[in-house]
Amino acid sequence: MAYTHETVLLAETVDGLNVKPDGIYVDATLGLGGHSEYLAKQLTTGHLYSFDQDQKAIDSSAQRLQPEIAAGTVTLIHDNFRNLKAALAQQGVTALDGILYDLGVSSPQFDDASRGFSYRFEAPLDMRMNQEQELTAYEVVNKWSYQDLVRIFYRYSDEKFAKPIARKIERERAKAPIETTTQLAALVKSAIPAAARRTGGFPAKRVFQAVRIAVNDELGAIEDSLEEAIDLLKLGGRISVITFQPQEDRITKHIFKEHASMPDVPQGLPVIPKDQLPELKIITKKPILPSETETEKNHRAHSARLRIAEKVNQK
Repeated sequence: MAYTHETVLLAETVDGLNVKPDGIYVDATLGLGGHSEYLAKQLTTGHLYSFDQDQKAIDSSAQRLQPEIAAGTVTLIHDNFRNLKAALAQQGVTALDGILYDLGVSSPQFDDASRGFSYRFEAPLDMRMNQEQELTAYEVVNKWSYQDLVRIFYRYSDEKFAKPIARKIERERAKAPIETTTQLAALVKSAIPAAARRTGGFPAKRVFQAVRIAVNDELGAIEDSLEEAIDLLKLGGRISVITFQPQEDRITKHIFKEHASMPDVPQGLPVIPKDQLPELKIITKKPILPSETETEKNHRAHSARLRIAEKVNQK
């Protein structure tokens, strides 16, 4: 299946890394390879390691990046970015000059009906980014408890009708399993008051987002990966993170802030120990947003937020 894809905040994300031609870099979210291609073309003796847990993304980008792969500039790694350190260690890499993340589900995953990410297409309830994992949306919707469904609807998508939706799912699955995306979408719609359905887009959008995040443990993976990425950065190395959901942006902002803040130390301490100094300097005091021109060309860019930080102290 051929895909078209507009890479969001392409130059801002890569240029924000201050790419060195001989540096070692990671694209933690390869997707269709837009950021990787742009970064790799700036390398001479350097190297780029590009991660994706979706084998289809790896296969597609292998074609796009074939010249860079053949030249020995790019290595593709089929793995979840939460396994950053272990996967890079297998490549003999223990330190980075820069790393970028383009979070969120890629366009092909949404547009491929068989993957079950979208309420717009009839498909089995799947939503796995990594097709090799066992947990699917079917299991979440049909087997997770009422309390767990309410929790993920509130926590991952701020769904204010989480309780009636979870009750409706509980009642319907007791009669027969909920098997398809359109079944779930219709069920969610019927659980939301008519007045509320008239605003805010398609009624099932937030529930689909919450289930997808739960299936892939997206927020947990982001936290784990960002911590490992910061630890791997060399002095002067940078990290760029594009987020699309408030939850992703909050996690990124808080982790950057934690690593960029001074710890509580006794007043009057003449010298602060090196291991107590902040690891990061935040480069973007406010997130970089796409231009009006970019959002007009690519509607999926409208919610993008880019944050960049630099390693200033090695603990």
